[in-house]
Amino acid sequence: MVGMPAHPGQPIAVFDSGVGGLTVLHECLVSLPHEDFVYLGDTARFPYGPRSREQLEQFALECAGIVLEGGAKLLVVACNSATAAALPALRRELGADVGIVGVVEPESRFAGRATRSGEVGLLATEATVASGAYERALHEFAPEAHLHPVACPDLAPLIQAGSEVDQEVVSLVEAYCDPLRDAGADTVILGCTHYPLIRPLLQRSLGRGVKVVTSGKAVAEEVEVALRQRGLGREESRRGEYRFMCSGDPDAFRAVGTRFLQLPMGQVRHVDVTPPAGIGQASAA
Repeated sequence: MVGMPAHPGQPIAVFDSGVGGLTVLHECLVSLPHEDFVYLGDTARFPYGPRSREQLEQFALECAGIVLEGGAKLLVVACNSATAAALPALRRELGADVGIVGVVEPESRFAGRATRSGEVGLLATEATVASGAYERALHEFAPEAHLHPVACPDLAPLIQAGSEVDQEVVSLVEAYCDPLRDAGADTVILGCTHYPLIRPLLQRSLGRGVKVVTSGKAVAEEVEVALRQRGLGREESRRGEYRFMCSGDPDAFRAVGTRFLQLPMGQVRHVDVTPPAGIGQASAA
């Protein structure tokens, strides 16, 4: 999958199920403006949340192959569902060729440091919750903490579609946050990269005393550390570039993605991916 040794002049490759990972890319672009990035949004197969682990492994390996094709020095899996289901498979496939940063471990580490009561909430997709990845990661960083996971199947599609924040959305968020308030969670992980776009609504529902943990800043810090450890950072005096690919409609990706990235997007190149099998089913390919 990777044909050349990593070197500082290569970009950092990022992929996500759609536009949500642009919230992670935004933080990386702000924290590391001297680095180059290439981003793939797999919008043709969005959402990832209802997919099986086998499908998510297939999708993640294919997306990684696309963004790494021209060479990259680091891979960021900016999708919670893909990280939770496919990170071990990606690490087996890529080996030591390229470093990999997911979103689960950085968020869990941050939450483990932030919680005072040990009661930590998680809002995420069905696939992420079912994987148990956050339970395992949180236990590693904060063994005494207790995770309260809540699957939110309707939230990411609503956000990706650019739906207005009306009373229906408010009621949906309140219903998802109810179990976390009941559990007394003082820290809540947003386990989907789409959710930061409605963070004010989530914070209002959870209460101002609750620490909300998002993946963007945590991942940006992890990327910076990984580059430094591998000696792959670029000169900080330069201005980096970034480019985009998507598997769906480029115009639709750009229209919605600009809201997530909060920076100019420019041209978006279309790439072909394997058509998905039915939701929750493994592909026969």
